[in-house]
Amino acid sequence: MTPATAQAGLDAVILDYNGVIGLQPTTDQWLRLAHTALRPEDLPAFQNAFWNARCAYDAGQLSDLAYWAMVLGHHPGARRLRELRDADTNMWTSTADRVVEVLEYAHEFSLPLVLLSNAPRHLSDVLDRHPWRRLMTHAFYSARLQVCKPDPAAYQHAMNATGVRDPQRVLFVDDRADNCHAARCLGLRTLHYTGQPTDLAAALQSPN
Repeated sequence: MTPATAQAGLDAVILDYNGVIGLQPTTDQWLRLAHTALRPEDLPAFQNAFWNARCAYDAGQLSDLAYWAMVLGHHPGARRLRELRDADTNMWTSTADRVVEVLEYAHEFSLPLVLLSNAPRHLSDVLDRHPWRRLMTHAFYSARLQVCKPDPAAYQHAMNATGVRDPQRVLFVDDRADNCHAARCLGLRTLHYTGQPTDLAAALQSPN
């Protein structure tokens, strides 16, 4: 562990993927997905349908077919289902290089990093093959856990993996305020990440 992380009183870090390590999808990516779904005429309505069923999909409660049938309002054919799943997955796989650099530095000095992400099964399989994945001592995905943040059970899986008994010595990083609130209720230190890698670097060094 670095002198900085020792000063910060950190024994481990639990990180979200999307919005922290992973970049948010662009409008063009959303439009491509909507076009694949044959619904390019009203992007907000398509996004609303996309998110309405997403929690159950992320939690592994819906198959690819069941999820997209709910989004579309009808069952897609096998070919379109593959196209939708792949276009959806591709939206979430671009990474924030500067964040990865911060995590690489922490990893070099043996600070345990644990991933805790709300993600469907196919996306989790793809993310596990990315180069940054080697930085994580453990990676937990909601579809495999069958529970999503902010459910306390999701955090408990990650906390158990750190082996740290005192939650105040674990930093939880997420771009969603509700996920951070749930983590604080469990005693974890939190960083509500708003897209600034310098904030993450500072959180790994600050004693506060």
